[in-house]
Amino acid sequence: MVETAPREALIGKSLPNTEGVNKVTGVARFGADIHHPGMLHGIVVRSPHAHARIRGIDTSRAEAVKGVHAVITGADFPQLKLGDTVKMGVLSLDIYRISKLAMARDKALFHGHPVAAVAAATPEIAAEAAALVEVDYEVLPHVIDEVESMSPGAPVLHEDLFTAGLDVKPDVASNVSLKLEMGRGDIAKGEAEADVVVERSFKTQTVHQGYIEPEAESAWLKADGTLTVWADTQGPFGQRAQLAKIVGLPEPAITVIPMEVGGGFGAKSACRVSPLAAILSKKSGRPVKIVLSREEVLRATGPGVAATNWVRVGAKRDGTITSIDARMIYNAGSFPGSPLAGGTLVGFSPYKTPNLRIIGYDVVTNRPKVQAYRAPGGPPITFAVESVIDELAEKLGIDKLEFREKNAPEEGDLGPNDLAFNSIGLKSVLERVKDHPAWTGPMSEARNGGKVGRGLALGFWRGGTNTSSCELSVNGSGLITVIIGSVDLSLSRTAFMQIVCDELQVSPEDVHVRTGDTDSVGYTDGTGGSRVTYVTGTAVYNACQSALAILKERAARKLDVTPDVIDYAGGVFSARDIEDRSVSMVELAADSVGGAGVISVTGTATGMAPAPAYAAHVAEVEVDPDTGKVDVLKFTAFQDVGKAIHRDGVIGQIQGGVAQGVGWGLHEAYVWGDDGALQNASLLDYRMPTMLDLPMIDVELIEVPASEGPYGVRGAGEVPIVPPPAALANAIKDAMGIRMDQLPMSPENVFKRLMEGDAGAEDRRHWLGGNEEEDSGQDGMVAGVDTPDDE
Repeated sequence: MVETAPREALIGKSLPNTEGVNKVTGVARFGADIHHPGMLHGIVVRSPHAHARIRGIDTSRAEAVKGVHAVITGADFPQLKLGDTVKMGVLSLDIYRISKLAMARDKALFHGHPVAAVAAATPEIAAEAAALVEVDYEVLPHVIDEVESMSPGAPVLHEDLFTAGLDVKPDVASNVSLKLEMGRGDIAKGEAEADVVVERSFKTQTVHQGYIEPEAESAWLKADGTLTVWADTQGPFGQRAQLAKIVGLPEPAITVIPMEVGGGFGAKSACRVSPLAAILSKKSGRPVKIVLSREEVLRATGPGVAATNWVRVGAKRDGTITSIDARMIYNAGSFPGSPLAGGTLVGFSPYKTPNLRIIGYDVVTNRPKVQAYRAPGGPPITFAVESVIDELAEKLGIDKLEFREKNAPEEGDLGPNDLAFNSIGLKSVLERVKDHPAWTGPMSEARNGGKVGRGLALGFWRGGTNTSSCELSVNGSGLITVIIGSVDLSLSRTAFMQIVCDELQVSPEDVHVRTGDTDSVGYTDGTGGSRVTYVTGTAVYNACQSALAILKERAARKLDVTPDVIDYAGGVFSARDIEDRSVSMVELAADSVGGAGVISVTGTATGMAPAPAYAAHVAEVEVDPDTGKVDVLKFTAFQDVGKAIHRDGVIGQIQGGVAQGVGWGLHEAYVWGDDGALQNASLLDYRMPTMLDLPMIDVELIEVPASEGPYGVRGAGEVPIVPPPAALANAIKDAMGIRMDQLPMSPENVFKRLMEGDAGAEDRRHWLGGNEEEDSGQDGMVAGVDTPDDE
């Protein structure tokens, strides 16, 4: 055996971003950077009404403008049928409605809904022609609020939408697309066993992901019938599947090339811009690029969900939770599909109880269709649950951390979906909080004469799984090339380089990782759900093991031994217990192109168990009693990450999630006019937090290995957005004695709540449409839906 120098592992280190130089020097290509000879520029014509029937569209004046090559409307798209779906991995998507979201047909369902599009030689000509498209609208009543949308007499958005999840299929169209029920045990029995029961209602608003890069996509349908799309997407394979149905092409005829993505956070999983560019290209015979403005992004893409929630929790004097009862109304926007199901798991997985009942509703309104936003569905319901948990601990006279610790699930306990948790680290997270100065140390001092408070909240994310693929090749020079199917949103390529370096024991400069298009790598589900490092990382790890097996077999042949006695260290293969018998990786790489055979392997991962992630956040705030302004003085995020592959990358993910969560909690909200139009469709008026609104966000990493996958890694990107609104609300309660029950907790809302005094402490059942005299306050939530009583 040949002695080699020990090699320092790269897993857990913070290496430079492999794409950093290209991005800061402008070499990296984003969607707006695509240019082709003869390329046209597309502009979208959007509805000025929140709800209107389209009686006719006249495009003749627009088509007459010099330099215009194509004008399209819904009539140019294949007419899909109700019930048409598209398979995307394990998911089945309602492509009939996705197509109508991309381009309106008979009705415009939100202010900004596309009704036509123009392609012209320049953006200016396209804009001029777009203004000449004449649409004959019959303006209809609109509805913005999710509870109002459920009420009798509310305008119905879709005449072909009937509530799913009922015992009897309804024959009357409804704005409630789904009633979801889940739970276990007996709520009445659990409440009878409780010594204290707390119930409250909560309301949150629509917020936007706030990605820096507006959507920008190009499409070119060539004369041979093939379509190439340069996509600003988180999921090229999913986009290809949807495009095939929307534009009426066979899937093999479409190639989706993912560009660099300037932020997505879930929103860029939707197929929104490329169908318009593709149909414009089909009609013009030229490549077409569409770049949205910031106003279009805010007004007409896919923001995060708004919700109205009611939560009731009972517990014994010793702190044992005996029952959890909840009603969730999630605002899907103009088409069905809010993250309701995800919200049920996020909100209730931090607590075990034998008696659980969750009833949720997916409700359509005349808002833009919501899309995923980091832990989709999690922040609104967690804001409600964690506020009630905090109040329950207060009424029981139990330390708030100890109360949470007592009811925290462990491996083998059942989640809300009655599936047993595998390896989870919530108890370890809480142990770290318990001994940390952020929780045990003295409170920060007020900086502006206000009152200071500290709050705690928990967060959960199940962890995405599905399928990932990669291709790994060992080149003749020893360079290792890896092509992944996942779009890199967060240092993924750098992390995968670290995995390859450690598994194949090579240097970073000898590994190149890039994202492939849909023709160059195997099927891979989209980047989202905190699945990429976990699942695609496993695919990369598996590819490394396959390559090593080939290399060991070739080394064994070269050394005239069997593969089972080959050891590998420091780039050298040696025969165990045999002196001076070795061959280097570089030699075997050279042999691969000299007749031994190319070394090229595929790595896949699918069917993995989830790797759940838990977090606990501790926030300190100062509240100005005269204005209601809340300043965040200190924020500490504790999170079980399984294993941090790129340590600084993981910390950055957590800090970014906290920043967005603080924005959701204190600043951000869509503001609607009486006409249903968004009033703050600019970053001047849509209030996102800046560096002046945030302290340095401290991060504590806890590493409890996941049940599967290499190194025990867990996804890190989703859960940090979940606890901040609740942690801030609990800190405000600690400072001022008021319980905030709506987001954002802006100066106006906090000041109003301060002025309400005790009157504001009553449960706001009117948010749920219920009768305030009723004991549970939930029956009115199902107004307009023929369902049996909840009891």
